Amino acid sequence: MFRQFRKDVMETLKNYDVEGTLKESEHADLASTISFKLAKERKRNPVDLAEEIISEIEPSGYIGSIEALNGYINFFADYDFLEDTINVILDTDENYGSLNLDGKILIEHTSANPDGPLHIGHIRNSVIGDTIARIFRKAGVDVTTHFYVNDMGRQVALTVVGMEKFGIDTSKKSDHAVADAYIGINRYMEENEAEKEQIERQVEELMQNYENGDKDTIPLFERAVNYALEGIKETLKQLNISHDLYVRESEFIRNSYVSRILNTLDRKGILRKDGAWFIDLSDYGHEKEVVVRRENGTTLYITRDLAYHLWKNENFERSISILGSDHKLIGKQLSDILDILGLKSPEMVFFEFVSLPEGSMSTRKGKFISADELIERILNESEKILEDRSFSKEEKKEISHAVATGAIRYDFVRIAPEKAMTFDLKSALDFERQTAVYIQYSHTRACSILRKAVDEEFPDLEFNGTTCTHLERKLVMLLSKFSSAVEKVVRELRPHSFADYVMEIAVNFNDFYNQHPVLKAEKEVRMHRLAIVDASRIVLRNGLELLGIRPLEKM
Repeated sequence: MFRQFRKDVMETLKNYDVEGTLKESEHADLASTISFKLAKERKRNPVDLAEEIISEIEPSGYIGSIEALNGYINFFADYDFLEDTINVILDTDENYGSLNLDGKILIEHTSANPDGPLHIGHIRNSVIGDTIARIFRKAGVDVTTHFYVNDMGRQVALTVVGMEKFGIDTSKKSDHAVADAYIGINRYMEENEAEKEQIERQVEELMQNYENGDKDTIPLFERAVNYALEGIKETLKQLNISHDLYVRESEFIRNSYVSRILNTLDRKGILRKDGAWFIDLSDYGHEKEVVVRRENGTTLYITRDLAYHLWKNENFERSISILGSDHKLIGKQLSDILDILGLKSPEMVFFEFVSLPEGSMSTRKGKFISADELIERILNESEKILEDRSFSKEEKKEISHAVATGAIRYDFVRIAPEKAMTFDLKSALDFERQTAVYIQYSHTRACSILRKAVDEEFPDLEFNGTTCTHLERKLVMLLSKFSSAVEKVVRELRPHSFADYVMEIAVNFNDFYNQHPVLKAEKEVRMHRLAIVDASRIVLRNGLELLGIRPLEKM
């Protein structure tokens, strides 16, 4: 609905170049800074220009009034807009906020090395990627999600050696058992210097044999990778996250895409062959050459990544990759080589890693908090909160899991990706602050009000200066912006803005509830407010679902 109001404002100002001059404001529903833009061009006072402009324009559509204030041109929606917003929300229900943007997009996220369980740093990647995917689908885009599996890396080869040397503990969750083998072989090499060189040679031989398709080596790698992925998928499922496809690096060796990339680079004459094969990217500001093939004929991660992106170009209109900030260099190298090849680069969302209060994490050294441990701790805490509540055992289990998952997902998506975050377990377990549980409880409160009013029928809404308070108007205007919040994420790839929006709805709904009696109000006012409550419930539910958080009807 707000998108329509914005169109009405642009139509009203159609004789002016207002692109980039419309802003949401605390002083108006929409404000234009066109007067300041014109003042520079015409060397005039923006205050005078604003007065001139509003004298020349006529409101259209949902615009109720226009005012000039200190050079700004402020637009206010009329009461019909408020009425229609509530009616549209109630009529469209679960489809409210949907767009029809179309398109075909690939979103790659998580893509953790299969050498152990996901840790809390990976969760940020997963939650950002899954939230963006959910929002793009709401916008009408055909989305495919990928987990790109590094099944050819040194870590996997070390894991293979570790599994052969120490075996695998089948009593443990599979990804944790794989981590034991990976950590164990690294520790063994540190403690047995005499054998280190021999193990390194074994690792190099395994990597070469796997890339060359050796029939005896392939099952060893597949066993390790499959075992790790089995556990990783279980963890992601706990967080309401899944991928459409798990795509392995080795596929692009087997399907000849790597050969195609190397042949194309060679034909363009940009390879320097001196044992190994190099690309000079000094024209793009890179000091060091990029190695794309080793002397022994094996390829590197970036080579296979180039092949993967050739495949992406052939199959998708647009691609997005969620990457840790430590991938910025290789991401820039990848983009520059793709540019040389005339291929589209992925849009990259870089996020800063999550650290612990006591320092950084390392899977190799076994110093990390796994996602499983985090889920278990928060689940235990949420169960304590529900101990004294009159729910069945099964209800408590379901609600506890929804609260725990919501607390984790919201905590990791609410901060802008480029900002570093220290994950403080105490803070994450503080259910009094404004986190997912606050939004979930707001939804629960709306459901509770509506259950108590089950026999009520909503009359025709009539917003006017008598029936519509400031808090009601503010809340309904926020509800109208749902599809705009969706569109903003599609445009900017910053899902934290949507998390902020849903929280703002919850805060304003609770302000409305606390200051405006609903069930105890006089009939006409009660019916009017019940409609606002129901619309708020729908928007809170739809918003929580896009954040991957289960909306609860009871808590």
